[in-house]
Amino acid sequence: MAIKELLIEAQAIQVGVREKDWQKVIEMAARPLVENGYILLSYHQAVIANTLEHGAYYVFEEGIAMPHARPECGVLKNSFSLLLLDEPIGFADSDKADIVIMFAAKDSNAHIEEGIRAIVNWLGDDDVMAKLRKAKAKEEVIAIL
Repeated sequence: MAIKELLIEAQAIQVGVREKDWQKVIEMAARPLVENGYILLSYHQAVIANTLEHGAYYVFEEGIAMPHARPECGVLKNSFSLLLLDEPIGFADSDKADIVIMFAAKDSNAHIEEGIRAIVNWLGDDDVMAKLRKAKAKEEVIAIL
């Protein structure tokens, strides 16, 4: 299943989010995945703990954060969550990001790898990135993807 379908199935697209606290953003990105049975509450807590311990190694200079934790931290099903912030924020001591893509993988497999490849393709496509940043509704995001 492609990342677009995974996002739709998990009801995990959030647009126009106003939040300055990176820990709350991590929690918000995880919320639809928890509510829909893809991850346990412990997953986002592990992401925050990892970030505090190791830094926000998942933030790219293109303004994208891809927070994640290990499968044993509470992954029930492979999933992605997309959260678009109104304003970029720093995650711990990292560069700022305004596009947050949380992913949760049960293990290293083709489904997640395909999704990550799609995200890497977005990073290289200035048009897609600009459109995502301007999107005001979930439907717009779905059309862009």
